[in-house]
Amino acid sequence: MKKILALLALAAALWLVFHESPARWTGMPAPKDPVQTAGNLPPPFRHGEYLVTPLATYSITAIVLHRERYRYDTGAELSPVDLALGWGPMSIASVLNELSISQSGRWYEYSWNHDPPLDPDSIAKHSANTHCLPADADVRRQLLAVHCHDLVMMEGYLVEVTRADGYHWRSSLTRDDTGGGSCEVMWITQISRRKP
Repeated sequence: MKKILALLALAAALWLVFHESPARWTGMPAPKDPVQTAGNLPPPFRHGEYLVTPLATYSITAIVLHRERYRYDTGAELSPVDLALGWGPMSIASVLNELSISQSGRWYEYSWNHDPPLDPDSIAKHSANTHCLPADADVRRQLLAVHCHDLVMMEGYLVEVTRADGYHWRSSLTRDDTGGGSCEVMWITQISRRKP
């Protein structure tokens, strides 16, 4: 009997740790589209063995739809976490509660049970998987503290990253693409977060 109670307690603890609570805020906490500009970019710079080339200045305020920590894949040294981000209608709690959202293998996926809570084209245009490259140790610390359903404000650059052995990672420069190559690769110079 004690073993059964211990297993039930363990199962309950694991459910609490891994189960995301429903979104409970009101309104649209991230109403604006990300801001991207191509002017006044810094020149390419070295980051360890990588060459980082800024492609656009980028700032975003968005709800974290999901987060995934990476430690062992090829990009983990540069990007320890991916954030699936939503803005505009994809920052409305009732919309998010109708979606199942997941990440793995540097991909972001969403699905719904019956009818989509938004037009699927609007879901795609108001959300993105973002490979987060912290510019320094403080940004990294703050980035790793981000939780699902936080409202994050991030500034930096969309970048292309290369290495002498042929390694290549290039950011999307549009919000309306999907599939391979559609993720944002963001060099983050500033980040803040709060509950919506």
